Amino acid sequence: MIIEFRCEIEQARRWMDRDTLSIDGRDVPVQIAWTATAEPRPTGLDALFALERLVLQKGKPGGADRLKIDPERMQARTGAADVIVDFTGAARDPGNSARLYLRPLFNGTAGENAALAAILAGDLPVIDIVNEVDGAVLDRGHPSGEIAAGLSGALETVMARTLTMVAAILSGRPRIVPQLARPAAGRIGRRPAAYVARGLAISIAKEIYRLCCYAPHWHVGWRFNKGAGVWQTGDLSGPGWNVLADPGNHFYADPFPITWQGRTFVFFEDLDHRVGKGIISAIEFDEAGPVGAAVPVLEEPWHLSYPFLIEDDGALWMIPESSLNGDVALYKCVRFPDKWERHATLLSGFELADATIMRHNGLNYLFGAWRDGTGGYSDSLAIYCAEHLMGPWLPHASNPVLIDRASARPAGNFVTINDRLWRPVQDCSDGYGAALALAEIVELSPTTFKQVVRHSLRPGPAWPGRKLHTLNRCGQLEVIDGSRVQPKTRAFASRLPSAVLSPRTSPNTAC
Repeated sequence: MIIEFRCEIEQARRWMDRDTLSIDGRDVPVQIAWTATAEPRPTGLDALFALERLVLQKGKPGGADRLKIDPERMQARTGAADVIVDFTGAARDPGNSARLYLRPLFNGTAGENAALAAILAGDLPVIDIVNEVDGAVLDRGHPSGEIAAGLSGALETVMARTLTMVAAILSGRPRIVPQLARPAAGRIGRRPAAYVARGLAISIAKEIYRLCCYAPHWHVGWRFNKGAGVWQTGDLSGPGWNVLADPGNHFYADPFPITWQGRTFVFFEDLDHRVGKGIISAIEFDEAGPVGAAVPVLEEPWHLSYPFLIEDDGALWMIPESSLNGDVALYKCVRFPDKWERHATLLSGFELADATIMRHNGLNYLFGAWRDGTGGYSDSLAIYCAEHLMGPWLPHASNPVLIDRASARPAGNFVTINDRLWRPVQDCSDGYGAALALAEIVELSPTTFKQVVRHSLRPGPAWPGRKLHTLNRCGQLEVIDGSRVQPKTRAFASRLPSAVLSPRTSPNTAC
């Protein structure tokens, strides 16, 4: 198979500079057909990208950088393409013989300018991949921009996730096309210069914040609830939430409670701000609340978080997130709660965050936020299934089954209520971990998946703070987490301007 990318020569960028496209681990040849169009370029765009690279990216190259085209490579096409992916806004050549002609659309419009217009209006676009022959939408996704710096970073993120979707289509796997609403277009989008100026201001604010505060600083909320909980009410109402005390220079996040051998503990990510690496700690609870101090229970040379717990075959197991190590590892509890031994590697060779397992219709299903090395960390959902916890774990027929920053990433244990299956999901529309949503799974098999978001939960009077991204329950004990401003010293706290102590939430805010 020969893939041809059609790209505008006046908008040649580093992300286009490729000879292959990875499809299911295979490097499939790619040739570039450079075309000239009459579509005008925003004035001064390259100069603004160069400024962002200098100030926001510390001089590091990025996918949105201008590409110098080698004249010899322009003539290096290997022959007629089997598949054309047209990134331009030009009309399709009706005489083309390619068996598949794909056109990425950004909020319904083709071409880089359409992607830039959406970003400048204040949001990343919904991406549609359309078959130009019959007009069918083959895939749809909404990327997350938690790691995107400035206009160039946002454009690179959009194009990276576009390539993820193209590769998934060309793999031959069936695609599940979700219904995603396009962002409402603003009346007046930001001019490129104004967007970059805003990016610089945010960058400066972030640096001030990091100097004065631990960012982000997550904290765990807990309460005993004898009545209807979050899953029944669809909100955070009910008994007041208590905050689990932390030492200040550590943050606590991703709480998972469990009762085992007659004792109840909450396991959580414990990150030392001074080191920047997370371990797993736990604290005991009795009928009145926390008992004693938190104790470390699992540490590796790499970062650990999201300590998902599961009982199987009479034993207790943990799957902490270890995506930085490129695997999904299973640990067995050999002494509760503080001794765990690595037992097996369930999946390896790629990044999968927040692995969460449930059993449904006789099979185990593992959900996780999947990343192919580029783009955001929170917008792509992959599912794996197995008859037994130890595997083998096989990929869902349509992986990634969903690309949507608002409902892909797991946020805690699955819940079954009145024979209806639910899962909490992170809503990263306004930045990583900004809110929670409660999604009902209405179809699930090794070849199908459909969920419907029924409720959205955000910080507010019931749970003051900045963010909300994990929800779990064990008996009457409910736990959540959130983020707050945590000054490094009292002296800093007394000097912080109000804009830093109460910054507005935005997709580009790091804390």
